[in-house]
Amino acid sequence: MPRKKPFSNKQKKKQLQVKREKKRGETGSSHSSRNASVERGPGRDRQSDTSDSETTDIKRINHQPGTRDGRYDPNRFRLHYEKESKEEVEKRKKIAMEKILKPVAEKQLEIDMTQIYPEEKGLDFPRRPSWHYNMRREELLRKEEKSFLEYLEALNSKNPPGTLSHFEHNLETWRQLWRVMEMSDVILLIVDIRHTVLHFSPALYHYITGELKKYIILVLNKVDLCPAPLVLAWKHYLTKQFPHLHCVCFTSHPGQPYRTLLQKKRMRKKAGWNQAGGPFHIMRACQEITAGRVDLSSWEKKIQRDAVAVGTEGDQADDGSESVLMEHHSDVAMEMNSPTQELYKDGVLTLGCIGFPNVGKSSVLNSLVGRKVVSVSRTPGHTKYFQTYYLTPTVKLCDCPGLVFPSQVDKQLQILAGIYPVSQLQEPYSSVGYLCERTNFLSVLKLTHPDHSPGTPQDPKTQDWTAWDVCEAWAERRGYKTAKAARNDVYRAANSLLRLAIDGRLCLCLRPPGYAQSKDEWESHPDLAEIIALQGRKEEEDECGDREDDEGESSSELEEDNDRDADGDEDADGDDEDDTVKADRKGLTLNMFSVLGENECE
Repeated sequence: MPRKKPFSNKQKKKQLQVKREKKRGETGSSHSSRNASVERGPGRDRQSDTSDSETTDIKRINHQPGTRDGRYDPNRFRLHYEKESKEEVEKRKKIAMEKILKPVAEKQLEIDMTQIYPEEKGLDFPRRPSWHYNMRREELLRKEEKSFLEYLEALNSKNPPGTLSHFEHNLETWRQLWRVMEMSDVILLIVDIRHTVLHFSPALYHYITGELKKYIILVLNKVDLCPAPLVLAWKHYLTKQFPHLHCVCFTSHPGQPYRTLLQKKRMRKKAGWNQAGGPFHIMRACQEITAGRVDLSSWEKKIQRDAVAVGTEGDQADDGSESVLMEHHSDVAMEMNSPTQELYKDGVLTLGCIGFPNVGKSSVLNSLVGRKVVSVSRTPGHTKYFQTYYLTPTVKLCDCPGLVFPSQVDKQLQILAGIYPVSQLQEPYSSVGYLCERTNFLSVLKLTHPDHSPGTPQDPKTQDWTAWDVCEAWAERRGYKTAKAARNDVYRAANSLLRLAIDGRLCLCLRPPGYAQSKDEWESHPDLAEIIALQGRKEEEDECGDREDDEGESSSELEEDNDRDADGDEDADGDDEDDTVKADRKGLTLNMFSVLGENECE
């Protein structure tokens, strides 16, 4: 028997990895199998790598462990983004260490839709090719793959390398969007009010209203994180630019601020998801669109029931919440689903919830239902495939995975909007610099410059700061240290700052064109009171923002330390009973704008 040849531990690990993949029924194992999409079991078509033909520089994120039987591929709907080169990453890191941060002019926070989606660049989205029932399933899938590759080729021909932002390269996820749009009677397009222009694709609007002949309700979500005049300005801007749009404001957390800057979760009352602000406005918009063709009285009664439960601060009624039915759709049913011309079939209104990752689609759906039916997370791409939920016997909700459309937005702004996972960043420092130049970070974070000598007076506003200095100072304040040398862990500090921005603790809100000139008009607008009431704000809560002291911060340090890898934490916006008890015991009721200072969001 020949003697075995010795080999390295790295080769041994690779050997064991291939062995495990064979046990799970996975095929196509290679040296890059750890980053490659998992193949589905025997008898299933290979669909998860349809985007690999056009480029090899694709980064797959949110990898899920495989299953033993191979019947379901958990990585089928994983987000696929274009991978950046090491040279680009190192270049941005060097700039972050050397560039002095300077506050940008307020005019630069005003962004027009044409800056993000210029018409001449062909920033469309892939369409489903035509088909008929005589086609075989395999033939349809090949036709869709060919159409998708042609779309990518046309898109790259009009946009030089490096000019496009991160966008979805996985055909499987686009297929989910096609099915949801075909099934739905009315589309709920959900956007984050802080970055509205990033999340609203004009091509999608024209396709739904023009080719599909369907209505769109634009849900401006998370309005509690934005000043009321700015919310009103965005609403009027969008309805003026897109006349067939129904604009509705929404928040899942009205009047529920973070207790401190570093608190992990908001204080949620016992009423749970029933206390959201905006379901009534969505229902009214649907009543206007359906014009009596669908009986929505059961939906209206459910909203009234939920409002009574919130008003009495008692346990929520189980009548409507427990009657929610959930449907799972098989792949074959989804792929061979033909767009029907019949609206409101069988007297049922189907609402399709679509939008970018991390805009709060799952939270909106939970708020409409009145209880948690979809897990929520701050991680983009948490929802992997669509499901339908019967809100009432005549209203059906359809949840779609988040999709990133191609645009020319700055990639740093994309990261701050939560479109790209913070935990997957190779270089987060430039994004921190982008954030600090557009917010009053010194007064919020209360940092001490790394070059400051102990015992000497300092004025942080007169010192020169770089993005690297900010991360190092934040690491020093929070006690983030590396394991080996006990140096300041600037990478962890940068990720922590970006998570604060995504959660709304460091508030960065974009503005519509001309907002600075007409700001006084919006602050005195007669509709402003309605927005403030929806946000759940109270005048007595608008106090000085200096109450976020060291004592209050220390109470949340343990929560933040236990959340080092919080991007993968499910139920990031879920109920936090312990926080509520602590807050009630201490008697703290802080408003988000009190902590950050209202002018910092403007």
